[in-house]
Amino acid sequence: MRKRLLSLFSGCGGMDLGFHGNFTANKRSIQNNAWIKSNRGQNVVLKRTNFDIVFANDIKAQAKRAWSKYFKKHGVSPDVYKVASIVDLVKQHKQNKNIFPNNIDIVTGGFPCQDFSIAGKRRAFRSHRSHEGKSIDLHETPNIETRGELYIWMRKVIGIVKPKIFIAENVSGMKSIPNVIQDIKKDFESIGGEKYIVLNPEILRAGEYGVPQSRERIFFIGLKVSALTKVALNHYRGRVLSDKFNLYPPSTHYLNNPTGDISLFVNNSSHKFVSTKEAFHDLPEPWKSKDVSHKARSKAKYYGNHMQGQIEVKPDELGPTIRAEHHGNIEFRRLNKKNGGKIERERGLWQRRLTVRECARLQTFPDDYEFVVNETDCNISMSEGYKLVGDAVPPVLAYNITMRIQELWPKLFLED
Repeated sequence: MRKRLLSLFSGCGGMDLGFHGNFTANKRSIQNNAWIKSNRGQNVVLKRTNFDIVFANDIKAQAKRAWSKYFKKHGVSPDVYKVASIVDLVKQHKQNKNIFPNNIDIVTGGFPCQDFSIAGKRRAFRSHRSHEGKSIDLHETPNIETRGELYIWMRKVIGIVKPKIFIAENVSGMKSIPNVIQDIKKDFESIGGEKYIVLNPEILRAGEYGVPQSRERIFFIGLKVSALTKVALNHYRGRVLSDKFNLYPPSTHYLNNPTGDISLFVNNSSHKFVSTKEAFHDLPEPWKSKDVSHKARSKAKYYGNHMQGQIEVKPDELGPTIRAEHHGNIEFRRLNKKNGGKIERERGLWQRRLTVRECARLQTFPDDYEFVVNETDCNISMSEGYKLVGDAVPPVLAYNITMRIQELWPKLFLED
């Protein structure tokens, strides 16, 4: 039986793509052959999952444009995507408007992270931005509607639709802000008259799941107590969780290890991380490409390595974390020797920053996902494209989470 998914803070759909499946990925990123639908040279097409996206939402219109252009080709109606503030949607629901679909099995959402990010102001719950992204005076605006507390509104939606399971994610930097993790976990444990068991949040390193990027995110997973099987309920209420019911996916790749001893790594994963060079293996130079998203690249000059984004990627290592708030300072594909460039095999090629497509490759988006579009009915600028890519959950990481949940679903939940 297929499961109905409601997606919040959807952005351009990195998490949605992982839960939908049926997309192309680098063959080295996928180590479970049971997930592969077909092979395409150095790439594979992943199988469709058991989840159907029936509702998606974000406040950014350009996010819907990118999301709709891709998912329409894959049988998902753009009509399920609502461009609006989650605060306004909940308020409309309270006015008896038909906003959220019925019979939702799972809710996902990456609530805004700038206020918890190490790279940001670290305001956390004391955000200076409203739910609409506008500057506010915290002394005049109810704190519950600020960007730093939008997870509360995700919680309200969960209370309305009452899914069997929910997944919330954010930047790993929030773990170092006192009491934030504990407060959010506690708030998620009792929602809309339902009790939820919220697993201890875990930081997942994207590079350990075949994503060619040094990205880390923290995930909260909640399970509705009344929907759990007796075995699952007894297990999750216990103090020690075995791998048998661990909903966080096992890692599939190991990261750099100077000792060479892979036994030091979680789950003894035996496949080395996917490098930047492997991610870019078949991409031509942008001026030779017909892909608009690959032609698009920041022309910001080199400002010196004392500023963010002034480094070149290292071909044999993981790519840098792709950020939404790069302000044009996206990392360099290569630097010239005068500026400290070290990629000897690319001497003679122009110094340039990463293209939007190269950023998308580091995030594991397939090439038929368009991030820069110049069409009458759909326009997404280069700057918007960079932000959409940087704000997303890597689809391959999301697919690992999806397939773990799909595998355990029959053991977890009572039949409807």
